[in-house]
Amino acid sequence: MSSSHNPIRLFETVIDDCPYLNGQQSASILVDPDHNVETALFSMLSRSGFRRSGNMLYAPKCPTCNACVSVRIPAVRFKPSRSQRRVWKKNSNTKVTLEEVRYEEKHFELYLKYQRHRHSDSSMCDDNPEKYIGFIESNYASSKLLCMHLDEQLIGICVLDQFEGGLSAVYTFFDPQYSHLSLGTYAILYTVKLARLHDIPFVYLGYWIDQSQKMDYKRNFKPLQGYVDKKWQELEL
Repeated sequence: MSSSHNPIRLFETVIDDCPYLNGQQSASILVDPDHNVETALFSMLSRSGFRRSGNMLYAPKCPTCNACVSVRIPAVRFKPSRSQRRVWKKNSNTKVTLEEVRYEEKHFELYLKYQRHRHSDSSMCDDNPEKYIGFIESNYASSKLLCMHLDEQLIGICVLDQFEGGLSAVYTFFDPQYSHLSLGTYAILYTVKLARLHDIPFVYLGYWIDQSQKMDYKRNFKPLQGYVDKKWQELEL
């Protein structure tokens, strides 16, 4: 792989147990962390099924499984379901602001609260603020924090990347006390609204696995396109 006569080295990770499918193994390919990633390259890789975690760009390359599918919503064609319309209505009093990606104590406390409730056994449940900011920030992505507030209280954050042709929902975390508001779904619905307002054609949701309950919510956003056989195509769900 190369970009503008600047070859990109790709590395394979070690094989590990899959966190989503029992009995499967997982591995990824990584863009050389020393490579100077420019905006155009980030856009191209994002449109080709790669995701970012901090400065790391990766894509799944599992030894015996290809269940991970990069998915996106065509913003103009998206039609919310009845349940999604209910989520939007439930959040009629939720105020949304777009803020710069930066470290704030209240953001980090919310992140830890979410991790301890949802992913207490995960490596992401770490009280080191440097690891947190290293996860949400990058040197090359144009990113914002979609911050959700209720009665002046911060209740949720979605890290958003923008690149040529797309908005990407990198990661969402929220106060478990407000789980009844379905803030993960609301953040995606609001991102689709932003995409429409700014004539951005697609909202990228990361990877979807058909048999993973953790990712099942993504099938509810229709139409949904998947990056299969190196091209985007509509998924029949």
